[in-house]
Amino acid sequence: MGKVLITGANKGIGYETARHLGKAGWQVIVGARNEGRAKKAMETLKAEGVDVIGWQYVNLSDNKEIEASAKEIAERYPDLKMLVNNAVFPGDMSVPSYDQTVEDVANSIQVNYVGTFCLTKLLVPLLEKNNGRIVNITVPTEMSPYWHPMAYVASKAAQNTMTSIMAWEFDHYKKSLEIFDIHPGATSTDLNNHYSGPGSHQPDVVADKIEKIIDDGKRHNGEFIELYPIVDEGNY
Repeated sequence: MGKVLITGANKGIGYETARHLGKAGWQVIVGARNEGRAKKAMETLKAEGVDVIGWQYVNLSDNKEIEASAKEIAERYPDLKMLVNNAVFPGDMSVPSYDQTVEDVANSIQVNYVGTFCLTKLLVPLLEKNNGRIVNITVPTEMSPYWHPMAYVASKAAQNTMTSIMAWEFDHYKKSLEIFDIHPGATSTDLNNHYSGPGSHQPDVVADKIEKIIDDGKRHNGEFIELYPIVDEGNY
């Protein structure tokens, strides 16, 4: 156990992951852009007995702000043990790829890949010192006829590539940390307008599984762990 920073921990999968990890003995740092939402999440988590040790401003859309946040994290939490990259920009999932705006694609790439890479890169020295872990909440990136929001999937493809290459390099250069992906499957959150169709699960259900994987005592470096595969929704 130890200290864990979870981005996007004020709602959805991030919040539930914070709750489950906290109940399992982790000290939780709520990563968020909005202070009011972060503090509200902290209050409810604490009411459930979670050891919330603070909130951290993390804005993945601005690399300069990420640099400032990473410096602050290293100063406030020198014994940080784990980073959970959960925060995302969904983009417009309601339109086909050829109707998405360039701005929408650029914002998805920035938050879900470039910003996430920037934060991860800056925290690698700290996490390595603490024999730490990086866990990315992600999705499969091969083409699926059932679910394929282009900007979001493309940004996650880049993030998944980051995971695979970093994992190999951590082993090759004998870095004392690991990085791996977890795909929660279709989860009912505001990202997908609280989809509740075939194969969907609530954030609490997937977060329970995420916690169990994190705390199973095994090394998962480079793995892509799929909790619930994407299923045929019958509408393509």
